[in-house]
Formats: sequence, structure tokens, C-alpha cells
Amino acid sequence: MSIAGTDAYAGLTGLPDLVVEAVDLARQLGFRFSCRPEQGRLLHALAAGALESIGETGTGCGVGLAWMIAARRPGVLITSVERDEQRATEAAKLFAGVPDVEILYGDWTRIYERGPYDLLVVDGGGNGKKTSPADPQRVLRAAGRIVIDDFTPMTQWPPLIGGQPDTARLAWLEHPALLSTEVQLAEDLATIIGTRRP
Repeated sequence: MSIAGTDAYAGLTGLPDLVVEAVDLARQLGFRFSCRPEQGRLLHALAAGALESIGETGTGCGVGLAWMIAARRPGVLITSVERDEQRATEAAKLFAGVPDVEILYGDWTRIYERGPYDLLVVDGGGNGKKTSPADPQRVLRAAGRIVIDDFTPMTQWPPLIGGQPDTARLAWLEHPALLSTEVQLAEDLATIIGTRRP
């Protein structure tokens, strides 16, 4: 979920068709928090490596999901969970004709109903990436990847936020079940990618 992420697509060309449709849906619903194009391109690349299944928490209007669909291999299942009923319903309509895509309405923890996943994108509202983080050992296959977005780039170690330790970021970077790193995608945007240890 990126503040003004939907607006970041203004004037962009060469996007996958489904991404354009999802951005249009976000605009129609007044949803400003779509994943930014920089994040979408990263998800596009990571989705291409999934062999069996991809999960996502925080569908929004499906912009990030559309990026992943555009790159996934044939037959790779994608499950996305959205806690807002209207957005879940509208996203399900948008992707209704796309095979092997399921939109679940509810709390992020519904992601545990499917999987384990080759790739899990932890995004959107709820506490899936902060105070009650998703458990990589339950939700990822061995060597599966988890993506946690919407951080500002680190400028020091340990990372701070408001002068205090950035516990959300540290929880992922130091998670014992993961080998994690932060990737800077723009001057003001970073993402953590973790690979589940065997």
C-alpha cells in the first residue's frame, strides 16, 4: 500500500494491459494506495520465478496482482486477500476471466488457507507485516520468497523511525527463518525481500 501510488501511474505507457485496467479500477473507486510502478516491476520479476503458487495480502484494486499475473508461468495459482469488501468484490470481477486467480475477502490471515507459497507479497492494511507478522515457516515453501514493501530506504544501522528502533523492519531483516535484504526501488521507496531458509 503506497500513499498516492495510484497517482504514480499518470502518464506512464507500455504497462501490461491488466495493470492499466486495475489502475483504472482504483481511480474509479477513489483508491489512492495502489503499489507504485517501481514495486510493480519488482513483483513482475519475482512472480516469473514462482513454480506453483503466489500469495498476496492486501489486494486493493489489484494493481500489484496484475503485475504478477502478467509475468507468472502458466498454471501458477495466485491467491490474494483483501479486507475491504467492496474492493474484494470489484477486484474479483476484474480478474474473473483470468485462470488460476482467487480473491478472498477477509483479514490477511486468510492467506494461510492456501499455500504454502513460492512467493508471498505482504501488503495492505492489517498487521501481516507489522505487529503480528506472517509466519514464513507456515506460509512459504523452503526457499520461498516473502516481499514486504513500503519502507523508506535505510540510512543507518540499526534502522530508526521517529528516533526509535524500527521494529517492523528489524523483525523481517533479522527473522531467524529468513535470509533477508532491503532493496531500494526509488529515492523514497524500499522493499524487504526474504528467502526462507531450509
